[in-house]
Amino acid sequence: MTGATETQRGLVVVGASLAGLRAVESARRTGFTGPVTLVGSEPHLPYDRPPLSKAYLDEAEPPAVVYREEDKLAELEVDLVLGEPASALDPQRRAVLVGDREILFDSVVLATGARARSLPDTGHLAGVHTLRTLDDAREIRAALDAGARTVVIGAGFIGSEVASAARKRGLSATIVEAQPTPLVRSIGTVMGDALTDLHRAHGTEMRCGTAVDGLEGTDRVTGVRLVDGTVIPADLVVVGIGAVPETDWLESSGITVDNGIVCDETLWTGVAGVFAAGDVARWRNPQFDAVMRIEHWTCAAEQGGRAARNALDTSAAKPYSTVPYFWSDWYDSRIQFVGIPGGDDVEVVSGAVEQGQFVALYRTADRLTGALTLDRQSDVMKYRTQIAKRATWSEALEFARTRESARAS
Repeated sequence: MTGATETQRGLVVVGASLAGLRAVESARRTGFTGPVTLVGSEPHLPYDRPPLSKAYLDEAEPPAVVYREEDKLAELEVDLVLGEPASALDPQRRAVLVGDREILFDSVVLATGARARSLPDTGHLAGVHTLRTLDDAREIRAALDAGARTVVIGAGFIGSEVASAARKRGLSATIVEAQPTPLVRSIGTVMGDALTDLHRAHGTEMRCGTAVDGLEGTDRVTGVRLVDGTVIPADLVVVGIGAVPETDWLESSGITVDNGIVCDETLWTGVAGVFAAGDVARWRNPQFDAVMRIEHWTCAAEQGGRAARNALDTSAAKPYSTVPYFWSDWYDSRIQFVGIPGGDDVEVVSGAVEQGQFVALYRTADRLTGALTLDRQSDVMKYRTQIAKRATWSEALEFARTRESARAS
């Protein structure tokens, strides 16, 4: 490695993400006084991603999304290396390469997140976007401000929020989903169908069970062509077909990569001094005794802090165990999910889909493993606690009955 070299070792955090920022904050909170470097591929200070597909597109004025302004970051005494991604990690030299700069470390937290999947051969068309970064959100908002006819490819949560933002402005919005039922991997088939009805109720056109054949247009997109030959007119196309962990730069590092950076329960990669956190980490979650990679805000925040603490004191490293939680805002409704989807059964225990408010519980064998709520914010964390306690299915149903009785009285 050539170029400028940092000779004083300390903690290096790669990824100026939520997980990366929480790692820096945690290091200082635990009393670490050595050098801390935060590396980020974007030029922006660490910012909050969930609002990018929610309030940033909806509100009259886009909200501030930066977590800490530069003067507040200065209080953490962190060296910011922004605007260029890390390109390599050398575990023998304990060094991260960023451009021509070699940054040495005693310990490192890898929090590079994930990048949005894009459609091949569409880079030449203006009006085609993914939504992962602040710059993405700015361009999509500008298109909506201009009254763009909107087509979303992929009926995931981010794409659904974009469609919601378009409909709130009175614009046409169409969601195209290759699978017959949206959100199967996130919430299962039964409730995926239920939430599809929420879109239809607000005037969003759903094209499920059909694939995209290509995009129309020369320099700017004018439509989305489906495999059945239908062309949907579009000025704005948002591609929401998932994300890929940012791990290519680790190819020569010796770190095990398999749909993310493979970690143990403590978020350790198996390489001395190297831990991972956030969307890029694939670790064994003791709560479910399963290997998971979770792209949720809560998990990233918690993992960032835990990874830093474990990296700085490996002798006292503690497992990271969690009941996953995420939320999504569609139209004027809030969808929340705790636990893991799938399982053997789903039962609505409160409210009803057609009423626009409900609680649905997920069973795996004899255990409560998930809960989905629509506009029932006071319920969801109660069930997260039940899942964390490893409640049986009968215990969960009894808990639901007790809550319903209390609600009715």
